[in-house]
Amino acid sequence: MDLASLGRLLLLAAIWGGSFLCMRIAAPVLGPIATAFGRVLLGSCGLTVLVGLQRVAPAFHGKFRTALGLGVINCALPFLMFTLAATVLPSGYSAIINATSPLMAVLIGGLVFRERISGLKAIGVLLGLAGVIVLTRSGTVPPSRAVLLGVAACLVAAACYGFGGFLTRRWISERGGMDSRLLSLGSQIGAVLALAPLMAWRVFARPLALGNVGAGPWLAMLALGLLCTSLAYVLYFRLIADIGPIRALTVTFLVPLFALFWGWLILHERASWAHLLGGTLIALALWMVLRPAPVQAG
Repeated sequence: MDLASLGRLLLLAAIWGGSFLCMRIAAPVLGPIATAFGRVLLGSCGLTVLVGLQRVAPAFHGKFRTALGLGVINCALPFLMFTLAATVLPSGYSAIINATSPLMAVLIGGLVFRERISGLKAIGVLLGLAGVIVLTRSGTVPPSRAVLLGVAACLVAAACYGFGGFLTRRWISERGGMDSRLLSLGSQIGAVLALAPLMAWRVFARPLALGNVGAGPWLAMLALGLLCTSLAYVLYFRLIADIGPIRALTVTFLVPLFALFWGWLILHERASWAHLLGGTLIALALWMVLRPAPVQAG
């Protein structure tokens, strides 16, 4: 990996790690629905500008509705789950559990898509689950009912990412593909449409007291939509083009470290041995799941 790609990898990990900090700042004040909706709305606006500046032709090749549907699974549901979790969990918790997404993909691939699960991958999944249990039971936040529900929401989000990966391959990649920037934009638009009814209900049921909201949540929302969504997608797809999808996935290992650092630096969140042990178990599990298969001789 050249120095420029390494720099982009670290920048992407720092930005995605910061997304959990931004949700932790915005969601308790603005509410999880408003935070998730604001993220996809700003993300879609930012991606529209980027696609326009890069003069990408709107060639969806008949897959626009598919991109909208993927947006529900890949964006709307996980973003909503993470913002719900952000009202009760420190940012480091959510980031570490988010790293189980490839493990969820292994489980979903075996249970739903009949893909073979090797012994090493099965051990990896068990190790990852053990890491989540260690973090939940021994972390800095007592394992109350609200905390357990927050952890469950993060696991649902990770499962959405795992499921969405298979659907993207089946609905997009195996049917001729699509420009990744257009797929990202279509997905964000689909997420906006999916969350709009919830946002309308939220405003009708309990209007936001905007006058009581300080600058912090609004700045966090802007960063969440424009940096952690729009810019992050551009960096991620550039990495895939430069170093390949497997190496690009190594960002998964780095995001929790940055999330813990940002949480400690800005919100003064404490880290514990449970973070280290749980994170190490999940990192080892990811290595087992993501390592390339050995090449057979002959």
